[in-house]
Amino acid sequence: MLDIRYIRENAARVQRASEQKGYKDVDIAHLLDVDKKRRDLLQKIESELASRNTHSEIEWREGGQPSDEIRKKGKEIKQNVAKYRGELEPLEVEFEKLLKKVPNMPLDYVPVGANEDENVVVKTVGELPEFDFKPKNHWEIGQERGWIDKERAAKVAGARFAYVKGELARLHFALMSYGMDIVTDADKIMEIAEGASLHVSAKPFTLVMPPAVARTEVYDATGRLNKEEQTYKLADDDLWLNASAEHVMAPMYLGEILDEAQLPIRLVGYTTAFRREAGTYGKDTEGILRMHQFDKLEMESFTTGDTGLEEHKLMVAIQEYLMGSLGISYRVLQKCTADIGGPNAAGVDIDAWLPGQDKYRETHTADYLTDYQTRRMQTRVRRANGGLELAHTNDATAFSQRPLIAIIENFQQADGTIVVPKVLRSYLGGREIL
Repeated sequence: MLDIRYIRENAARVQRASEQKGYKDVDIAHLLDVDKKRRDLLQKIESELASRNTHSEIEWREGGQPSDEIRKKGKEIKQNVAKYRGELEPLEVEFEKLLKKVPNMPLDYVPVGANEDENVVVKTVGELPEFDFKPKNHWEIGQERGWIDKERAAKVAGARFAYVKGELARLHFALMSYGMDIVTDADKIMEIAEGASLHVSAKPFTLVMPPAVARTEVYDATGRLNKEEQTYKLADDDLWLNASAEHVMAPMYLGEILDEAQLPIRLVGYTTAFRREAGTYGKDTEGILRMHQFDKLEMESFTTGDTGLEEHKLMVAIQEYLMGSLGISYRVLQKCTADIGGPNAAGVDIDAWLPGQDKYRETHTADYLTDYQTRRMQTRVRRANGGLELAHTNDATAFSQRPLIAIIENFQQADGTIVVPKVLRSYLGGREIL
């Protein structure tokens, strides 16, 4: 969440930016009114407690035999404190509720836009493939080859689940293994950083297999709990299924103080993720593009505030490297205010070209959250000079199942076989064709 002091000093900007991000129910004037009332009550309680201390000192000086007047005043103070605390309790609840509604502020360079159609294409990389036949969608090929079975999955789990089988399942694990090898290699991180002209640490990512669930209080502290759109709750427990690995990696250092020498802390987590994907329909639900369950390799990092933005750029550079090395044409989009999400200060999407759909579709996203998450998680950094400050967090996709779609559609052949990208062949025993 945002620092209330920042909101007090920048009320108009926070209201405007909240609206630009699509948070129409944010009312900064009301929040500040509640904030003033609670601060006034806190001041009254503090004043009464100070007065009580003064009277206690008088009682001590009088040998523990206070006068009737002092007794009366002491009782009055006690009643006032109880009264003010009773008035404060509902205000604190309302204050926290209102403060949680306020999204993170977008960085100055983030384009203002009302929806994802107003994201800005920064660049397009690679040439589009040419075919001497009409390219098929991935779900057509997947069904023909026996790789994707949604009918039987529907019998077991309902709509938008799938059995991913055979060579496609092997290709999935090859893709994930390749991604793991790249991001856990310090030399490769340095190569990518230098290629993007970034002055960042070459520290590699540590591979993590995190819990797939988080308690309500913990998940809520990340700012990512969104039960209306994406998050599943376990019926009999205070546990929510993760919708992406960063949701359970971000709170890993909940309530901890990190030494600056430890930073950056870079994690890459592999989980099976679960999303409701409310509101999606039509061709988005075909194949394995938008599923209720999918596997994902996700990057997460903790940095100081002055290195957070460069870390964000590094994650985008890693994503570009991964997509470029597969030989797939892609474009980079700077996400607009309405599309970056509540906790994010900036966001980038990478869309891969899908010839079977004749369009670019999102395969990667990268989020820079500044200190929005860590304020509620109380994840802080002890700087070399001894000072304490909130850590900054970043998260970004390494690989999900979506690049499988891009591989199938871009490297399909007329006979329905798939050419394996060169960088993945060693993970498949040297196979060139699936």
